[in-house]
Amino acid sequence: MNVAANKKGGHPRDPQLTNRRSEQILAAASSIFAAVGYRQTDVQVIADSLEVGKGTIYRYFSSKEKLFLASVDRGMRQLQERIREATEAVEDPLDQIAAGIRAYLEFFDQHGEMIELLIQERAEFKDRKKPTYFEYKESNIERWRGLYDKLVEQGRLRAVPVDRMLDVISDTLYGAVFTDVFAGRQKSFEVQAEDIVDIVFRGILKESERGERHLGDDA
Repeated sequence: MNVAANKKGGHPRDPQLTNRRSEQILAAASSIFAAVGYRQTDVQVIADSLEVGKGTIYRYFSSKEKLFLASVDRGMRQLQERIREATEAVEDPLDQIAAGIRAYLEFFDQHGEMIELLIQERAEFKDRKKPTYFEYKESNIERWRGLYDKLVEQGRLRAVPVDRMLDVISDTLYGAVFTDVFAGRQKSFEVQAEDIVDIVFRGILKESERGERHLGDDA
């Protein structure tokens, strides 16, 4: 007889049920944290929104801090999944870059609460070595670095340091979603994506002007 399995006289925990409940909790927590703020949020409010006891929340997440950080982590994981889904079936590397830019902007357009959570994480947890957003950025950079390296080797991109290109595009996207929050959205994410891709791929100078300018290590 398996004493451990029957210690509480119940059935073994269903992993799928556990995952579903965890996802429900994080979805509710993300919405409430974003709307109310980390400090002002009472875990009881999250529990009430799910019609469960407060203890249920703490069985999955032992503190409000862990619940909040797990909510941010979930959002960044969803962002990376959205970008991966949007690009994995695209064959041409340049089209992959364009698809990734569009997917990034679309995600934050549909999940504005994540911008609020990223802002709160920075404000409330300054002692963290690296915010969650940048942890995920670094963990996924190698795939993009390899893609850009390939394009440079093929002569389709300028022979400038790949990390320089990645940083500029990443900073542009990151700034764009925060500008939408602080200054108000001026255009749809579709148009915003088209504008960014157009300027990134084609630049702002005509060919005649490019030849007369010193643009660093332009090839």
